[in-house]
Amino acid sequence: MLLRSPFPPALLLASLLLLSLHLTSASDYNHKYGDEEKVVLWVNKVGPYYNPQETYNYYSLPFCSPNGEIPGHKWGGLGEVLQGNELIDSQIDIKFKKDVERSPICSIKMDASKEREFKDAIENTYWFELFMDDLPLWGFVGEYNPEMKDDSKHLLYSHKNFLVKYNQDQIIQVNITQDSPQRLIPGKSLELTYSISWQETNVPFARRFDAYLDYPFFEHQIHWFSIFNSFMMVIFLTGLVSMILMRTLRHDYAKYAREEDDLETLERDVSEESGWKLVHGDVFRSPKNLVLLSALVGTGAQLSALMLLVILLAIVGMLYVGRGAIVTVFIVSYAFTSFIAGYVSGSLYGRNDGKHWIKSMLVTASLFPFTCFGIGFILNFVAISYGSLAAIPFGTMVVVFIIWAFISFPLALLGTVIGRNWSGAPNNPCRVKTIPRPIPERKWYLTPSVISIMGGLLPFGSIFIEMYFVFSSFWNYKVYYVYGFMLLVVLILIIVTVCVTIVGTYFLLNAENYHWQWTSFYSAASTAVYVYLYSIYYYHMKTKMTGFFQLSFYFGYTLMFCIGLGILCGAMGYLGSSMFVRRIYRNIKCD
Repeated sequence: MLLRSPFPPALLLASLLLLSLHLTSASDYNHKYGDEEKVVLWVNKVGPYYNPQETYNYYSLPFCSPNGEIPGHKWGGLGEVLQGNELIDSQIDIKFKKDVERSPICSIKMDASKEREFKDAIENTYWFELFMDDLPLWGFVGEYNPEMKDDSKHLLYSHKNFLVKYNQDQIIQVNITQDSPQRLIPGKSLELTYSISWQETNVPFARRFDAYLDYPFFEHQIHWFSIFNSFMMVIFLTGLVSMILMRTLRHDYAKYAREEDDLETLERDVSEESGWKLVHGDVFRSPKNLVLLSALVGTGAQLSALMLLVILLAIVGMLYVGRGAIVTVFIVSYAFTSFIAGYVSGSLYGRNDGKHWIKSMLVTASLFPFTCFGIGFILNFVAISYGSLAAIPFGTMVVVFIIWAFISFPLALLGTVIGRNWSGAPNNPCRVKTIPRPIPERKWYLTPSVISIMGGLLPFGSIFIEMYFVFSSFWNYKVYYVYGFMLLVVLILIIVTVCVTIVGTYFLLNAENYHWQWTSFYSAASTAVYVYLYSIYYYHMKTKMTGFFQLSFYFGYTLMFCIGLGILCGAMGYLGSSMFVRRIYRNIKCD
């Protein structure tokens, strides 16, 4: 059946994924409790505060449980697992609207091994994460006082106090405070206790996540100023391209099209004629490594559509309120937008008279996913060796592979076939000459390498401030929610990238260098190089991360992000330059 009709299982799988996501969201938004109904407190993970990705199972530290044994784990959806969440029932007796005075949870029989583990965790500023009714809670394991005596340097918090605010039959907000720090003495039992108090509030259920949003940080005046500054850059750059380039082109058109001039003027024009007009017989020559270029441009077009789609869904659906929701939406949306990659790649490959269609289809469908898989495999190996929750379970890998194999891969192949047949016919304005024209030597600043390196400066400048907010959100425990800002920044980035690449392409063609295809791609993709260099600065100057685990995850994830950003920008730069080149050669005499 799969060989005859591969699409129904794919659609069924996608429907099940979307249905599970919908059901998860529905439970998040409709939790209702009766008086004294049981409320589950879930324990999730612990880890060093300054290493956000280095997280471990809550009971990797020798915490005790009320019943003396650790209950089964609650595995969430695809995105939740990929984000390293593993919820376990704390078994603490909590009932809706029922206050609890200081009551025991369990008792830790301290020995030398447990003392050593707790001391190491306290010295490394370990934090923990809990969940109540899908609301996260954070706290530190203990406090470290290096100036105190040896037995008082490490203090473990033994009491947790929960303040729960409710509106009618729904939980709105949960806060946790800790006190009663205890010394770690081997041979002595340490009793863990808790208390809980309930307080009524008028905050509606739909606004309960507002308490986790850092308005002063994300809506700071500098954020607004950066958007305005980038917008002014767009106006200036587009005006510059329109005014200077089009005036120059109009002059060139007029001079090139003159047929009735006096002999002296004609001889002077012929002797002075140079630039982009002289390479009309080579400018549409097929680029080297056409398969790879087609795959990269197709993937970049898909990533740009994917980015805009996910941002719009986040604006409409507030995906930040669900654990792993945005990761799940990203993966499913990537699978369904694979058709765009195939279509753009197939069109480009066909217009350049490509012959190896099977190779082109396979590279387009697997280039970016397999690159991410390779990086993820290395990071997963590191996580497994550390016993971290960041390690992706085998079952989750299988689910991701099935999504790619039954949705993404077939759609990419279908898009390639349709792109080849519908818009893959060569239609270049100028005929390509048989013998390539020699490229003259030019000044160093007109070489493809310099144009490629300089091309990413202005696009990076347009997103520089936003990168700080994105990095701070991902690496410093802040919930990113200003997707309206991000949408504007992405649009500005695309416009600036296209304008800068067009200018670079025009300079290159004026230098009589017709190898503009890869140069336009590299010129735009170099934005990602500057972002990666900025990530190195951010790591050393803005974070306190330590250890090989966090180092590998920081630069591994950043590399994955920058590869995607480079492909996206490169594709936009190439497509913009392609339209520009076809436009300027449309009105000249190519024979």
